[in-house]
Amino acid sequence: MSTQSYAPIRHRGFISSLEGLRAIASLGVLATHVAFQTSVDPATHIGAILARFDFFVAVFFALSAFVLWRRRAGQPVGLYYLKRLARIMPAYWATVIAVLLFIPSGPWLANLTMTQIYWPEGLMTGLTHLWSLCVEVAFYLVIPLLAWILDRFGKPVRLALITGGAALSLVWPWIPLVEHALDEGWANMQIWPPAYMCWFAIGMIAAEIEGIRFPRVPNVVWVVLALVVAWIAGQEWYGPLGLVHPSPWEFNLRILAGTLFAGFLVVPFALGAPSRLLDSAWMKTLGTWSYSIFLWHLPVLTIVFPLLGIPLFSGHFLLVFIVTVALTIPVAAISYTFIEEPIMRWVRRFSS
Repeated sequence: MSTQSYAPIRHRGFISSLEGLRAIASLGVLATHVAFQTSVDPATHIGAILARFDFFVAVFFALSAFVLWRRRAGQPVGLYYLKRLARIMPAYWATVIAVLLFIPSGPWLANLTMTQIYWPEGLMTGLTHLWSLCVEVAFYLVIPLLAWILDRFGKPVRLALITGGAALSLVWPWIPLVEHALDEGWANMQIWPPAYMCWFAIGMIAAEIEGIRFPRVPNVVWVVLALVVAWIAGQEWYGPLGLVHPSPWEFNLRILAGTLFAGFLVVPFALGAPSRLLDSAWMKTLGTWSYSIFLWHLPVLTIVFPLLGIPLFSGHFLLVFIVTVALTIPVAAISYTFIEEPIMRWVRRFSS
């Protein structure tokens, strides 16, 4: 990583806003999975928006990129990788192992090594949502290289290169090898890391322009704009929903909509917009548990249906959502308290 002096402007309320956004993102991903498994009709206005709450994955990507890009200097590369490993893998392994105890015949090695997106049929029941974590970890791995390359240039050039790289990534689904991967029986290369540079670029650009004066716009405006983007992207004419494999053009449209969605929700707060909701103590607490909420919500959801005696795809969205949230949050709190936090405390002591 670059060793140049790097002292980004810090907004007092942003750390709590960041945790609040993470909480919203984790619950948004949970909501879209509940909506799918309870067959919420995407032809309705609410259904269309819920179907595209998978764009909260883009919010996660942008938040991670923002935080890591603004902190990219000042620590050895080895320590950076140790912190990322300690932050991500222990709770991840706990989740995967817990699911494998019930489904021991799944592709366990691919899931334990976080390589499931690179193998045909690598995603397994209860863990399908972890494809996005595979993409995010790939971004973590290349940040030191990106920093080494881009920090050789001034900020205007860096911004141009980040934007250009994001635009270039839209070519990915058009590559013949990628476009026809499923037809050949290979892994779905369309969801490999290069496809999502636009979502990470939002956070990187926000980090580069941090400190500029941002127009005072009520937060509700950004939320409404994000919901409008989700609604548009949830229309049948915009592209397929659910598990239907999109064409390259449809995939590009989805990526661009997710980019706008993340931009509306992340950039204003990255540039210092205050929020009483996101800064509240309970949202900050949920944000602290957000990674474990994301990890555990789908395994929990798989047991909610038999627990309630409700068949899959038979409705009851609100009931299933409430019960899933009610069960996931304490599981996430336990995961954070006994796995995430102790390991990170040890890493902090080690690094100091």
